[in-house]
Amino acid sequence: MTGENERAVQAAVDAEFRLLDPEVRASPSRVLELLDPEFAEFGASGRRWDVKSILAVTSGGTVSPESPVQVSEMSGVVLAPGVVHLTYFADNQGRRAWRSSLWRLTETGWRMYFHQATPVASEVE
Repeated sequence: MTGENERAVQAAVDAEFRLLDPEVRASPSRVLELLDPEFAEFGASGRRWDVKSILAVTSGGTVSPESPVQVSEMSGVVLAPGVVHLTYFADNQGRRAWRSSLWRLTETGWRMYFHQATPVASEVE
């Protein structure tokens, strides 16, 4: 990966972690700084989200400062200039999912354009 690509991936990773931060999520203006106006998400619940519906749920304190989302296996790749795809595993108080985000560089910085969460199946014994 080139230095420019590494910087782009790191910028998207940093922005993803900001969106997971309970303090950021509690502030609609800070969340709006990180979401693309055309943002869409297919959540682990199967629900489709847009900017308005995400703001309603994030400002409701869905991530507790006492138990933040645990993230592992974060990786990213530049798909095209100004477009980064991130994937990672997240555990939010026992709700475990593989997550995928598309970030694009805009005039105001990196913004999440699309996000998808796929629940992790429980293991069968």
